[in-house]
Amino acid sequence: MSAKAYSLKKQLTNGDIILGDYHDLPQFMLSDKLIKLPDPALASYAHRMLSLCLDNGISVIYVLDNKETDQLTEARQLFAEYDIQINADEI
Repeated sequence: MSAKAYSLKKQLTNGDIILGDYHDLPQFMLSDKLIKLPDPALASYAHRMLSLCLDNGISVIYVLDNKETDQLTEARQLFAEYDIQINADEI
């Protein structure tokens, strides 16, 4: 829900873009284009994110929050096995 996320969305022109946030969002805001992400404080965060990606056909994750970066960077190889790219360093 950050300005940085919407700015990145404008830059990405290929494919469908799904925004996600782990902070509390009002139910009326959630849709197939804005989804609730798991809390990065959970020990199972990376596995929950992988499941979410597989369920929603997500092939690239742009990590914009430092709380998510460490866990997803550590799990980069796991995501790569499912052809899911994690972009945390480039942002």
